[in-house]
Amino acid sequence: MLERDEQLTEEITSPIEQDEEHSFETTLRPRTLEEFIGQGALKEELSIFMEAAKSREEPLEHVLLYGNPGLGKTTLAHVIAQEMGSNIRITSGPALERVGDLAAILSNLKEGDILFIDEIHRLNKLIEEVLYPAMEDYVLDIVVGKGPTARTLRLNLERFTLIGATTRLSLLSSPLRDRFGATHQLSFYTQGEIAAIIRRSAGLLGVEMDEHSVSHLAARARQTPRIANRLLKRLRDFAQVKGDGVVTEPLACAAFQMMGVDEIGLDAVDRRILSAIIEKFRGGPVGLSTLAAATQEELETIEEVYEPFLLQTGFLERTPRGRVATRLAYRHLSAKGGSASGGGHQTIL
Repeated sequence: MLERDEQLTEEITSPIEQDEEHSFETTLRPRTLEEFIGQGALKEELSIFMEAAKSREEPLEHVLLYGNPGLGKTTLAHVIAQEMGSNIRITSGPALERVGDLAAILSNLKEGDILFIDEIHRLNKLIEEVLYPAMEDYVLDIVVGKGPTARTLRLNLERFTLIGATTRLSLLSSPLRDRFGATHQLSFYTQGEIAAIIRRSAGLLGVEMDEHSVSHLAARARQTPRIANRLLKRLRDFAQVKGDGVVTEPLACAAFQMMGVDEIGLDAVDRRILSAIIEKFRGGPVGLSTLAAATQEELETIEEVYEPFLLQTGFLERTPRGRVATRLAYRHLSAKGGSASGGGHQTIL
């Protein structure tokens, strides 16, 4: 039962999109840059590029978006398509298994269409090489036959825009990265921006909330819109079953306590990671693989899902020798009733 509870908590605070959330997120997705909350500098730069492209009657330059999961890369791709008046075709790196898969998509794109490739860092190398001439010269080179009789056919493509999204910019090859005309990083959101997103989502969902509840939710959303909307959905359910449908401050606090999400958004897995570093490894440093084994979590899950937020909040530090828990982590765990023992290791600054 404890494992199931922790699994549910992990799903609540994970920035990774869950299968059943796709239609829910689509309902809340902004359609224009004006409706898109946050990422001010990025939006201003994009608006200039799009306005210039429209005035020249040209497709937008290829765009690469990178940042942590749940920050709005897919949403921004849809906004760009809407603002440019273009059709958008969506796929992902793992879904493109053969060169023919990409060729079929590219050959069916019309002038000005947008191709969005999520998790573009996971593209097969052979498929990636086919993209190079398509991005640069709008041509598709196809090899027909094998051996001495093999020949290359060159097909002309309509001018299109490729929008790539990745959470791991370092895994993109330099040749692919260099072919994007614009590269933008999506950063974590401020608490005020998250609160604005919550108010907008609550209005679209017909959820009545007081400002105290909005503040409590914004503080626990881990600076990530996807998590904010997911927690809002859970609060709506809680209010319907345990209350009169209105999300009040006492009801919100009771719901968060039941979900195991504390006042800054840490869940049971976050606390287990920090406790392991402090209690089992005297505060660190500890290698990532060792930490994964000690917490029974996958290495990639710790690195991609939990570590970014713990670094952002100042609870964790990366050093050449491994991960180190900070004094803030000690204080937080002590305040939450954890032992936070471990002798105050000298590497904790």
